[in-house]
Amino acid sequence: MSPRNRRSTRLAGLHAETDPRRPAVLPLLTALLCLALVVAIVGLVEHRRGATGGDGGLLGEPSGTPSGPAEGVPTATARVLDGPSSGTRMSDGQRITGDITPKSVVASGHGHVLANNMLYSHSVTLYDAADRSLAATVPDTVDMSALGFPQYPGTSRGAPVEAAWTADGRYAYVSQYQMTGEGHGASGNDDCRNGDATGRSALLRLDVATMSWDQAIEVGRVPKFVALSPDGSLALVSNWCDRTVSVVDLEAAEVTAEIPVDSAPRGIVVLPDNETAYVTAMYADELFLLDIPTGTSELVRETGRKPRHLVLSPDSTRMYLTEAGSDRLLELDAASGEVLREAPTGREPRSMDISPDGTALYVVNYYEDSVSKFDVDTFTEVQRESVGRNPVGVAYEPTTASVWVANYAGSIDVFDDSGQG
Repeated sequence: MSPRNRRSTRLAGLHAETDPRRPAVLPLLTALLCLALVVAIVGLVEHRRGATGGDGGLLGEPSGTPSGPAEGVPTATARVLDGPSSGTRMSDGQRITGDITPKSVVASGHGHVLANNMLYSHSVTLYDAADRSLAATVPDTVDMSALGFPQYPGTSRGAPVEAAWTADGRYAYVSQYQMTGEGHGASGNDDCRNGDATGRSALLRLDVATMSWDQAIEVGRVPKFVALSPDGSLALVSNWCDRTVSVVDLEAAEVTAEIPVDSAPRGIVVLPDNETAYVTAMYADELFLLDIPTGTSELVRETGRKPRHLVLSPDSTRMYLTEAGSDRLLELDAASGEVLREAPTGREPRSMDISPDGTALYVVNYYEDSVSKFDVDTFTEVQRESVGRNPVGVAYEPTTASVWVANYAGSIDVFDDSGQG
């Protein structure tokens, strides 16, 4: 018998019987240890399957961040400037084009910028802030039935409007102007012409690690703005045609309340207590205060024409409001809603953003094709730059100290804002 055959026979014999010279307890202990290892591995796999919904749907996944950054998710930190942002000036403008019609741009804070291209391009585009290159294009098509909505079989199509990033830059929650496909009802419109026949829409979650939609949450009709609570547990979504704000529990992935406001709710900010928020009612010319735990709203004040967008100061003591129909920027006390200061803007100010140090505000002027920079301390405009046609969204990108402007007609302008004026 060859050595190889003798070795095979010996191994077969070890599995067939016990060597009488060895204590019988040793094979038993070995078998028990192997069994325990198998049980542990199976338990780990099932735990991971439970965390991802088993089929990758992530239904009901907690919104908390993983223990470490996921592969493909940048971890860049904010650039440190030599002085306050109010002392720098926008320069070196670069225009990004392509198959885009951006309604908004939103920076993750970690090196990504997301553009939401509405129903004219049906996609979101993700950019690397460091070199301003296109990182990915994700169509707004989704299998709703695979994400827990069997009443919408087949492929559904959204229309990305606005987005809110989780603190770690892993996920972006994107409001969809409408959902179309089997079972979705009539299409959405700004004039709400189809009434209750308009289909309810959705908040879709984009996983940057996989560049895919991994979660869907049904909200109201024609949702516009979305804001996350500071603790990351809630999302608030303004439903344009329902005159409501959806309160979304992100861990449960479900709407827990629909808070009534007034005509055409748009901008939202959530205060540090995670229980209080402000929302604009754009066509009612009103500002509302929301009590999230009770699901109630209170009219704070009447405003000028078409109050559109809100941002908080970094210390949350001040709130800024654009009045698109009055060409005006307001500063309000975040605790009381009292108007503290006002300043004129360009024609039809829409979205805005604030620098991380709270010293500069950036406002886009829709009918003027420009972006303005305001010094918060003096509450005066210190710079105005021409951009592409119909600027509608703006974001300050902190890792590169740059300003991104979404031009609805089909481009994005990017300015460096690190140089001294």
